[in-house]
Amino acid sequence: MEAALVCTATNYTAKDHYFGRNLDLEFSYREAVTITPRNFPFPFRKVADMATHHAIIGMTTVADGYPLYYDATNEKGLSMAGLNFPDNADYKPETAGMDNVTPFEFIPWILGQFETVSEVREALKKLVLVDISFNAEFPLSPLHWIISDRDESLTVESVKDGLRVYENPVGLLTNNPTFDIQIFNLNNYASISPSQPENHFSKKLHLDAYSRGLGGVGLPGDLSSMSRFVKAAFTAANSVSGESESEAISQFFHILGSVEQQRGCVEVGDRYEITIYSSCCNTDRGIYYYKTYENSQVTAVDLHQVDLDGNTLSSYPLVTGQQILAQN
Repeated sequence: MEAALVCTATNYTAKDHYFGRNLDLEFSYREAVTITPRNFPFPFRKVADMATHHAIIGMTTVADGYPLYYDATNEKGLSMAGLNFPDNADYKPETAGMDNVTPFEFIPWILGQFETVSEVREALKKLVLVDISFNAEFPLSPLHWIISDRDESLTVESVKDGLRVYENPVGLLTNNPTFDIQIFNLNNYASISPSQPENHFSKKLHLDAYSRGLGGVGLPGDLSSMSRFVKAAFTAANSVSGESESEAISQFFHILGSVEQQRGCVEVGDRYEITIYSSCCNTDRGIYYYKTYENSQVTAVDLHQVDLDGNTLSSYPLVTGQQILAQN
């Protein structure tokens, strides 16, 4: 999707593997969970079209019959998401001898043909992200991407100096600054711990651990991109859940909830940025779960409940109204 997406994307593994994100924005683009079956024809602007490909499920805006994916997972378990990268993203002119892919095509181009991060890493050596918009209504936005499977993740950034591909050991992405700086910044939080702290302040003083959670003192709590990166990385790295589907997806949504945005806290002109939706895809089973800002119920769309050998999109508009269970 080519919008100014301010977000957090992450991975989590219990028995199954999960991939998802928060979409933080001040307005909606009519988002829908969309399944693209294997025989839906994907036309590309500068590379060969795909008449057949892996089936894909994820969040989109469908424009002129074309699924503009925000985040998605293919039937092989490979996942990808695009996040806002203002002032840093730099798309290039067409380059002879290279795979010239537009940013709005990048997710289907990757997920349509590859199964693992290892395969993607090799393909990226010939990739150029070219400066071609979808149309006048959907011009390109400055994005960077996280690409993940169960075992590893990459971050891809097209900047002034060219295409940068980073190994992503935390399986996480937010927004600015560039990924190398985000990773380096984690060094400043090496003392943060889920355990209670020991007194290293002074041997002459007796200091009491007067509250639970003191090991996390210094962990950022603001909503800036750099702070969300640190907070989500700490939360994801230390998350523990049972192996059941319910326990795992609940834990995943709690990871994303640690950095969600509430209306009124981030001003954007005369509007406020909010977490429009949070997603969690079980990449092993192809089930895409989501919640929205006003609907805290988890809704699921199953990739395998449609004809994956078909040639038409299946789209499911978001259930945005609060779902309340009356117990009496």
